[in-house]
Amino acid sequence: MGDYRKIILPMMVIRRFDAVLEPTKKAVLEMKKQLDTAGITEQDEALCNVAGESFCNSSPYTLSDLRSRTNQQQLRADFILYLDGFSKNVQDIIKKFEFRNQIDKLSDHDILGLLISKFTDQSINLSSRPVTTSSGTVLPALDNHTMGTVFEEVIRKFNEETNITDAGRHFTPRDIVELIADLAFVPVKDKIQNTTYRIYDGACGTGGMLTVADQRIRELADEYGKRVSIHLYGQELADETYAIAKSDMLVKGEGEQSNNIFFGSTISNDGFSGQTFDFMLSNPPFGTPWKTDLKAWGDIKKEDIADSRFVVSYNGENLSLIPDIGDPQMLFLANNISKMKQDTVLGSRIVEVHNGSSLFTGKAGQGPSNLRRYILENDLLEAIVALPEKMFYNTGIGTYLWVLANRKEDRRRGKVQLIDATSFKKPLRKNLGEKNCEVDADIRRRILELYMAFEDADPDYSKVFPNSEFGYWELPVYTPRYDEKGEIIRDKKGRIAKPDSDKETVPFSYEGGMQAFFENEVKPYAPDAFLVPDDYRIGYELSFTKYFYKPVQLRSLEEITADIRAIEAETDGLLDEILEG
Repeated sequence: MGDYRKIILPMMVIRRFDAVLEPTKKAVLEMKKQLDTAGITEQDEALCNVAGESFCNSSPYTLSDLRSRTNQQQLRADFILYLDGFSKNVQDIIKKFEFRNQIDKLSDHDILGLLISKFTDQSINLSSRPVTTSSGTVLPALDNHTMGTVFEEVIRKFNEETNITDAGRHFTPRDIVELIADLAFVPVKDKIQNTTYRIYDGACGTGGMLTVADQRIRELADEYGKRVSIHLYGQELADETYAIAKSDMLVKGEGEQSNNIFFGSTISNDGFSGQTFDFMLSNPPFGTPWKTDLKAWGDIKKEDIADSRFVVSYNGENLSLIPDIGDPQMLFLANNISKMKQDTVLGSRIVEVHNGSSLFTGKAGQGPSNLRRYILENDLLEAIVALPEKMFYNTGIGTYLWVLANRKEDRRRGKVQLIDATSFKKPLRKNLGEKNCEVDADIRRRILELYMAFEDADPDYSKVFPNSEFGYWELPVYTPRYDEKGEIIRDKKGRIAKPDSDKETVPFSYEGGMQAFFENEVKPYAPDAFLVPDDYRIGYELSFTKYFYKPVQLRSLEEITADIRAIEAETDGLLDEILEG
């Protein structure tokens, strides 16, 4: 299946481009001749203008021309020449697909000619104009939108199949993508204006999140009679998925948009440094080391990172938001926060997928806890939605959707909503890898209803807390050491020397704060214990289990007694049978 997708996807893209360019092929070749005569080497812009597209091909051939080749060696040479004729943006796609690596294999197995024949068959029209077959049948044009839909469906099928066998791939199921889009746009649908919106995904994969986001915001804008201009931006590190995302944009006729897909690591090579976006939707990788980013920064240590996305100036100190080297997901969240708009009425909204570790990993003062602190103390967190397990193709673990906004509506200010949707699922008829359930349209609507109801939502599934509910002080409590005579050990100046210490966790909600906690919870049991002024750290963590845990209902005494008596009766009968035997 992996080799199959490495051939079919690029060939589908190439044939679409080929078919769209056929009507202007002669004019492009004439322009190329003029440019060659004039000694102009940078020809893409002029040739693409003649082609009337954001891409072009200046080779002497079309794919259909190659159908007549019977010699495999000649076909191989001409096909490579044909590929070499594409403009640079398509060359980038072909390179990232590693499609040229497949050509020798196809030629050696005498398949290349058959492949070209299948894709140029008269019964299949991948062009943007109607085509009449030799039998007189008119095949309708395939416009950019329809072609994009077809391509996305092929991508989806390949992704589902590949994710079942390749745990390294990271693909978000369509049902989750649609829920993410709903959470991003529906709460502010009445605030959408006649303007331009920028949507960004820093881990865009094949671009599915951007595509669905584009469709959803346009639908909502239409509901309110608004005309919006949507610009999509994405970054992707994996070669093939980058190629697919870029191809998808070009296939849809979005030439300018395709240039907004950046290749490289979002962490160490930010393709959109200094830019801001209206909406940011993402499913970043989690549980995968990011050591290569440290090497890309100059083989530095984690402590030496100075990127302002990940080390922020806050309350007079440099606050590190950097997580453990084994998991980059919170770096993607920090990256998105750094790109929030501060100067618009709507501000920015972020919806991002995380696993459970983002809720609680890291001690007070460490990167993950600091990021949670930064988010909550700046009142950026609107809600977290807990999803059912086994929602993704390559992992069965529970996942959470974080919803952030820097322009909260009045009723949400200073508060966080936790939604427990772990029981909201529809079983699949057939498992897709680890995925055995989905959130269909009805379930997505139910989650949105809980979200919109806010403090009036069903408390079994939704709870609202002040931001401070999740904060705590990590408080060192010191105890003097006793020498052999039972005397407190002191230094030459009479100060307590080398005291033992234990750390206590004091919730912000503890009445009276740290001092009251010390007096009430420590001093009665350790009279010699003492505190050091201003010696504490601030931490934040969230726990769904704490607020939504439902203990198993214990059986009544009557039920247990009845079972015991039934067992006794059964045992007595068995004993009688044995004795009688």
